[in-house]
Amino acid sequence: MKKGFTALELVIAIAFVGAAVVFFFMQRATIQAFARDDHNKTAVNAIYYALEDVHHFVFGYYPEVLTEETLRGADPRFMVDHAGNFIGNIGSHLFYEPENCVEGRCSSFIIRAELERETDFVRRSRH
Repeated sequence: MKKGFTALELVIAIAFVGAAVVFFFMQRATIQAFARDDHNKTAVNAIYYALEDVHHFVFGYYPEVLTEETLRGADPRFMVDHAGNFIGNIGSHLFYEPENCVEGRCSSFIIRAELERETDFVRRSRH
């Protein structure tokens, strides 16, 4: 009696290992996409609350352009999307859309994140 595996057993084992590897990388990509989406949603919420609870409360209006100077209440890391693009720059997944602006002072805004696994995440000003 010979010891070892038959060719069929080896093919089945290799197919099983191959399927497990493919499944692992598919799940890894999904988990990474959810992490990027979570980062962008957190960034939108951080900017939203900085605009509402700090900037509008103090100045009575929203800024026309977001910079670290006009948005002092937010952590600057949240003004950058998961890919390292500053909000509103080309390629960014974060967008600030001020509305009804006069001389740099706006009465409302929309802030939006493009997500990979869900529809866009949108927050609108309260005032």
